[in-house]
Amino acid sequence: MRIRQAWPDDASAVADVYVRFWRMAFAGLVPQHYLDAMDPVREESGWRTRIAETRWPSSGVLVAETEAGIIGFTSFGPPQENPALAEIGTLYAMPEVWGTGVGKQLMLSTLATLGQADYVQATLWVLEDDERAQCFYEAAGWRADGAAVADTTGGASLNKLRYGRTLG
Repeated sequence: MRIRQAWPDDASAVADVYVRFWRMAFAGLVPQHYLDAMDPVREESGWRTRIAETRWPSSGVLVAETEAGIIGFTSFGPPQENPALAEIGTLYAMPEVWGTGVGKQLMLSTLATLGQADYVQATLWVLEDDERAQCFYEAAGWRADGAAVADTTGGASLNKLRYGRTLG
């Protein structure tokens, strides 16, 4: 497996990972009609734009790639409200590679990249009911910092918890 910076031509594969991850990881948390309506073709242009607008290394998308293609990705950058802080927006892998270390390797590469950009603190958001994700992040040194927001996805009210950690 190789982890590298994403390029706009990767947008289709990234969109596919995104949709497949959501459908599996958020089943039972997000309304099924919302998950069923997700379409990688519709997601592709957004990912193409996001990847093209990268300001490496302070923001970007990293992909995990094997001979079979892109199997995971992470996206990161500063949140609008605090450009001195790093935020990991996504860390997704194909369901068939869960538990193989792909997520851990993406996390380590992302943290190294954020360190190169001179960030000293990072945050991410986790669904309150997503115990699997919480365990993953806590094992990687992330801790809930007490902040929470309500999100409405697919008509459901979902609570998200903010996790943070010091970098370096």
